Amino acid sequence: MARREPLRAPAQPADDASPAEILTRIRRALPSLAPAERRVAEAVLAGPGQASELSISALGERADTSVATVMRFCRGIGITSYPQLRLSLAAAAASEHALGGERPVPGTDISATDTLSEIVSKIVYNEVRALEDTGAGLDVEALGHAVEAVAGARRVDIFGVGASAFVGQDLHQKLHRIGHMAFVWTDRHAALTAAALLGPGDVALAISHSGETEDTIEPLQAAAARGATTIALTNAARSTLAKSADLVLTTCARETPFRSGATVSRIAQLALIDCLFVGVAQRSFDATTAALQKTHGAVQRRTRRQPRRRPPAGD
Repeated sequence: MARREPLRAPAQPADDASPAEILTRIRRALPSLAPAERRVAEAVLAGPGQASELSISALGERADTSVATVMRFCRGIGITSYPQLRLSLAAAAASEHALGGERPVPGTDISATDTLSEIVSKIVYNEVRALEDTGAGLDVEALGHAVEAVAGARRVDIFGVGASAFVGQDLHQKLHRIGHMAFVWTDRHAALTAAALLGPGDVALAISHSGETEDTIEPLQAAAARGATTIALTNAARSTLAKSADLVLTTCARETPFRSGATVSRIAQLALIDCLFVGVAQRSFDATTAALQKTHGAVQRRTRRQPRRRPPAGD
């Protein structure tokens, strides 16, 4: 497959975005913002409706920064003026209120005083939010090219370490079940040796929430140097991993100190993996159905059958 320029979601003016997309855009920008701009983003996300009522200087004070930083934040998310930001936030707050009714929005992280019920509420809310934001911000064109590349690949090598390794193993298992030659590498040395054997017609897919994990970046770059088509799955569209790939699939999930690296980000990554896999499987629907039936049948006899219950006396 011929090398192509990396595909990433283009910046769009706020006027073309739906109210929900404004908040998604801000969440997606968080990893690449400077610390002061990140404080502005966090202040906005903590209460879009309240932020929409603040003057630019008041928002700067709430974020412990300057008016100039607030304007840099606006430009960074594709908004040309502060009044436009206020209008967008007001519309987003109204939209979320209409969808969620009077349901309170849980905090961003687990606290020491949370009840088990509050923990469940926070986890479910944040995971649902991550899935919605990931779907809303997904570059479908890039996904389509990724599906095309994987479906036509001679082999697919998947790189990921830590929590991302489990996501890679899930994709490997799915592709293997429908007859695609796929491998997953969770050790840096093994990944590098595998990348050295790739070439045109092969696909290397690397998974990293931060996009800055050296153990994942280096094998992907090695695969690119050998002519393989490279795909990055990351939460940071401006990360080193993203810049090293032909195709970039981005999640929109914010990790918090208490639950870093293992929950919300993994759920969003698995959702994109499912989108990629189903797209590949659909390309050869009949063959995929047959393969799934064969592989299911191979293990079905290993499933313990429940004994039939005798009907109660008198029935």
